Amino acid sequence: MKKEMKLLKLELLNFKGVKQFTLDTQGENAKVYGDNATGKTTLFDAFIWLLFDKDSQNKKDFQIKTLTKENEPVSGLNHEVTGVFVIDGSHLTLKKVYSEKWTRKRGSSQAVFSGHTTDYFIDGVPAKKKEFNDRVNGIISEDIFRLVTSPSFFNEQMKWQDRRKILLEICGDITQEEVFQANPSVKALESILNKRSIEDHRKVITAKQAEINKELKAIPVRIDEALRSVEDISDLNEQELNDEINCLQNDIDLLDDQLQSARNGEAISEKRNAILHIENELQEMKNAHQEKEYSNIRALKEKLFSVKNKLEEISLEIKSNTRQLSLEKDNQERLTAEIQSLRQNWLDKNEETFDQHQTECPTCGQALPPEQVEQAKENFNSHKSSELEKINERGKSRSEELRRSEGIIAEIESAAQKLQKDYESKSEEWSQLDTEIKAAESNMSDITTDVAYKKKQSEIDSIRKQIEQLESSKNEAIQLIKDDINGKKQEMLLLQKDLAKISHSKKVNKRIMQLEEEQKGLAEEYEGLQHQLYLTEEFVRTKVDLLEEKINNKFKFARFKLFKSQVNGGLEETCETLYEGIPYSSGLNNAARINVGLDIINTLNEHYGISAPIFVDNSEAVTKLIDTNSQILSLIVSEKDKQLRIELEDSSLIPVDCEVSA
Repeated sequence: MKKEMKLLKLELLNFKGVKQFTLDTQGENAKVYGDNATGKTTLFDAFIWLLFDKDSQNKKDFQIKTLTKENEPVSGLNHEVTGVFVIDGSHLTLKKVYSEKWTRKRGSSQAVFSGHTTDYFIDGVPAKKKEFNDRVNGIISEDIFRLVTSPSFFNEQMKWQDRRKILLEICGDITQEEVFQANPSVKALESILNKRSIEDHRKVITAKQAEINKELKAIPVRIDEALRSVEDISDLNEQELNDEINCLQNDIDLLDDQLQSARNGEAISEKRNAILHIENELQEMKNAHQEKEYSNIRALKEKLFSVKNKLEEISLEIKSNTRQLSLEKDNQERLTAEIQSLRQNWLDKNEETFDQHQTECPTCGQALPPEQVEQAKENFNSHKSSELEKINERGKSRSEELRRSEGIIAEIESAAQKLQKDYESKSEEWSQLDTEIKAAESNMSDITTDVAYKKKQSEIDSIRKQIEQLESSKNEAIQLIKDDINGKKQEMLLLQKDLAKISHSKKVNKRIMQLEEEQKGLAEEYEGLQHQLYLTEEFVRTKVDLLEEKINNKFKFARFKLFKSQVNGGLEETCETLYEGIPYSSGLNNAARINVGLDIINTLNEHYGISAPIFVDNSEAVTKLIDTNSQILSLIVSEKDKQLRIELEDSSLIPVDCEVSA
């Protein structure tokens, strides 16, 4: 449901030089005539200030107070604007009073100016600022109100980005599917975009093209660098070089064999073999000498080892007997003590007699009958006799164990004496053998002092001197072979360098072919990207045509240019209002601007579902305003009207006094 707002009356008091003025429209369209500086625009400023604390140019910081000839504010005045509206049939009165604040400090008789205050009224009732603003915003938001009350606001006070946003909000954007349907030639983009937007994909294409261009520029430089690294190989033959190298290697192998033979030498080899033979003989002499010298000592050490083992066995037996003797003596002491204890127990038990007190009842203390006393006495004698017998039997058993223990102790002591004698005998035998071994070791002879051994050693020394003489004579032959080998290696090194030149040339040629293939592939990829870029441009142009057509269909007179072509063939976003092909910002007369602005307001009213009073400033330039459903308040320059004059739509004249301060 469309909300309708009309202005019934607007009253100004001391507002921007207007001392008092009432714009009584009665909710109808009205024309306000007046010469320059009579306050026409002030009416619009007052209307906007009342609602939003700004002037008609969307400025918040502007001069409300009346000024003197010296351009100084007049003090002591209240500045008021009252608006009476009808909104969907209901009346609403809003009032705002801007006044000076004077305070009197303590101890002072004069008040001092301390700032300004603004008071708010809704239907005559004082209200807080928030309540007032909430009531106004409940009718219409400021952004929308400014759009639908001023024909120039959309085109002259809004940024083009905001204008474009509103147009897209009204008409909606064009989807990719709509573009593909309108221009099937760009449908290939559907699979290329991969869920990216056209703008993002163009950025991807541009980035890839820049990267490819960078690589394409670098490839010729790489090819040139590679070519400059290649030496001239026109006089070289790879097969001939390989054959010569193989031939030289064979020669070197033969010379190496000759060198090895020269180094080894047959005469020297025989001499060295002779030394090895004599050294073997010397070793055999050492072995025989050691076998002879050590055989007796080994026999003595074997006997010593046997005696030592026997000593250890005897020592273990002595320790075992000692432990057994100690245990058995402990057992003997225990048995002796127990026998003595049993003897004492027998004596104690034998001295016991029948207690006469047992003839009385232990419970009541009365004397027992004679027959019970006699029975008790018999029981006592029987028990005593049994206990004495048990003690006697136990004493006999312990005495028998004691006799056996004494026999065991005697046997252990006898065995210990024998073991001690055996140990002393073996110790003496061990000491004698140890003395014999030490004497034998100290009397061993040195084989190196043997005459036969010395003679063999002299033979080795003589042969070594002969080897030294032979080696000194062969060094010259060895050096000649070495020189020949080194010469052939130098020849082979030069041939290998030429072969390396050929190998390097092949690698470079292969690399150049790779670079040329890479260059070809990059060029093809660049062409493919260029085609994609062309498709995106066609997509955008199609979308532009569809979007501008869709938007322009919403307006009767106004037309909009949403894109402009760039030098490189691309498109740049914009939002330029046109009328009959003429841009609003250049070349369009004032009358056309006003009607175009009204046309835009009509569409905005329809979109937002609201209409509000429209102030048309400088409307004297318009012969006829286009039709609109909103209340029109035309502000017309009239040189003859030195005071504001109001004329309603029915052409009836309303006399108005409008006093403007000098």
